[in-house]
Amino acid sequence: MADKNTAWRADPLTWGHGPKVFEVFLEPTCPFSAKAFGKLDETLQSAGADRITLRIWLHSQPWHLFSGVITRCVLAASTLGAGKDAARKVLAGVANHRDQYEPADHCSGPLLDLSPADVIARVEDHSGLKLAEAYALPTLDREVKRHTKYARQNGIHVSPTFMIDGLVQGDMSSGDAVSAWVARLSGN
Repeated sequence: MADKNTAWRADPLTWGHGPKVFEVFLEPTCPFSAKAFGKLDETLQSAGADRITLRIWLHSQPWHLFSGVITRCVLAASTLGAGKDAARKVLAGVANHRDQYEPADHCSGPLLDLSPADVIARVEDHSGLKLAEAYALPTLDREVKRHTKYARQNGIHVSPTFMIDGLVQGDMSSGDAVSAWVARLSGN
């Protein structure tokens, strides 16, 4: 990761290198996004990294109180040496401890007392990564805006949302079996 005064690069959240492009729009604290995220590795393995390209796009949603802070943490992690794999650790850490990031009914309970710095520290603890320095990169917001712009350009409103080869798959769900996703990706 570069310091505040040098250039930095966010590693694209892309795995695989196949011709079929599977894009997933996730909000890190959304329970349905967490469910979908938990199926992505198996989907890539089952479909074949030589047959599909998997891309994660972050889709921050304001009703999830700490969405913006956590989204920025994921993208900050992507600037670290481990790049996209560090970002994956953040997503996994948040998904595995979702109850520690989402206030009751999105608006009440002890989590309301957390500051953004508290949330960053919690993400660091759950991911095993030091993120505060990368989080503070003054221009990291351009990566957050890139994810937001891409979602808006594609008419994405909720998470998770799935796209195959640039077309939104409105009938795909986080509740679908991995085998159903793989069949869709295989064209069956």
